[in-house]
Amino acid sequence: MTTFSATNDSTAVVDASREEIWAILTDPEELPRLTPNLERIDADGDTWVWHMSRMPILGTSLAPSFTETMSFDEPSRIEFTHTPPEGSTERAGAEGVYDLQETDGGTELSISLTITVDLPLPKLSKGAVTRVMNRVISRMGDRFADNLLQRLEARRA
Repeated sequence: MTTFSATNDSTAVVDASREEIWAILTDPEELPRLTPNLERIDADGDTWVWHMSRMPILGTSLAPSFTETMSFDEPSRIEFTHTPPEGSTERAGAEGVYDLQETDGGTELSISLTITVDLPLPKLSKGAVTRVMNRVISRMGDRFADNLLQRLEARRA
């Protein structure tokens, strides 16, 4: 197995209140409706298990489920850290932050997300796999942003 990672950072000002955005980002039933490839989230307090759809990556595929510890600092910050249950191995995980700051005309929403996966591919494929992963999470981020704006009936300010 070789470990591969990709990161996506984005910031936008949205003409919606911080409270409206917070309510959506902290709802484990709503997030799968907005997030491409996210089938469901099983939430138990601050432990969320994210179940993703099958994704092809350079001749292999992965349908990961991974456990995240969520940290909520209402209404301004959400952090999530990959924390697999003791004794288990998860081939994928995420680390990230949602930061919500009030601004004139709306809310500045910043998202930082790093996805890490273990794949049965040689280390020599790292460059190609990382490029594919970066494209995939960039597209996922764009679609998530579009879906969030539609759900909020909002636009970028």
